[in-house]
Amino acid sequence: MAVHWYPGHMHKAQKEIKEVLPQVDVLIEVLDARIPYSSENPMIAELRGDKPCIKVLSKTDLADPSVTADWQVHLEKERAVKTFASTTDEPAKMKQIIELCRKMLPEKDASVKTINTMIVGIPNVGKSTLINILADRVIAKTGNEAAVTKNQQRINLGNGITLFDTPGILWPKLENPNSGYRLASTGAIKDTAMEYDDVGFFAADYLIKAYPELLKDRYKLDEIPDTEIEFLELAAASRGALRKGARVNFHKICEVLINELRSGQIGRISLETPKMITAEVQQMAEVEAKKAADKEKRKERFKTGSLTPDKKDRKEKRESDRAAQSARMKKQNRRK
Repeated sequence: MAVHWYPGHMHKAQKEIKEVLPQVDVLIEVLDARIPYSSENPMIAELRGDKPCIKVLSKTDLADPSVTADWQVHLEKERAVKTFASTTDEPAKMKQIIELCRKMLPEKDASVKTINTMIVGIPNVGKSTLINILADRVIAKTGNEAAVTKNQQRINLGNGITLFDTPGILWPKLENPNSGYRLASTGAIKDTAMEYDDVGFFAADYLIKAYPELLKDRYKLDEIPDTEIEFLELAAASRGALRKGARVNFHKICEVLINELRSGQIGRISLETPKMITAEVQQMAEVEAKKAADKEKRKERFKTGSLTPDKKDRKEKRESDRAAQSARMKKQNRRK
């Protein structure tokens, strides 16, 4: 799905992060536990380098706990990365992030120097709520919508720790087409920048394969059909999402499905697993390799042109004659 949403303040935030990052000791990146890969900004990974990083898996109360555990193992394979899984409904547990920052920098913690941290993350992952918990006061504006925070701010957490806050930022191009759907499904992208029908069909297709029992319970169905269209038709009938003549109102039932997915009413659901992402990344690499190979072929065809065999032979003969003439001239010059 093409996501056409990259507001100006996000471009500004990216520049500010790049400028401040050299001062930062530990990066705190907040991810949505339901989509840890899709909610991880690749630009942040590129800017971070080997700097210590705590990847906070937020909204764990909405995610499949077994999949979240798999993600923690997967993410901690990366150098200098620790994970922390929780929800903003557990403020006491969330405050343990401060101690984790200290543990990742034992030498600086033992000194009197301030530990500078920076919190980053895409919109609507609970970043602002986490800041308010860590600061023990309301500093960041919160809201169940994307792009609430607009400006960078510096916050003194006390006990020798300073926190740089940044607006939630997306990136201009989503390399993985499935990531756009997942971001839209969880609410990271404003509803005005997506089509409910498009996202709803994607979500339905995934859920009937990964969580059929949860769908059966939520929509009071005896069986789950094989296709997303059939499921949406049955769900629409059970919810009264019908037009005149008993025709299915796909927009309405898709809106219902997405909102209930986001709120956790269907159940604890993860929209991607490490195994899925590994396969998708491999597939993307193969697609990019094919594109590169095709580009080289087009370049080669452009160089030779659309020559017939007869014209090609004449061109090769002219090039051969020029090369022979050049060799003779060089030989004559050496004799002189």
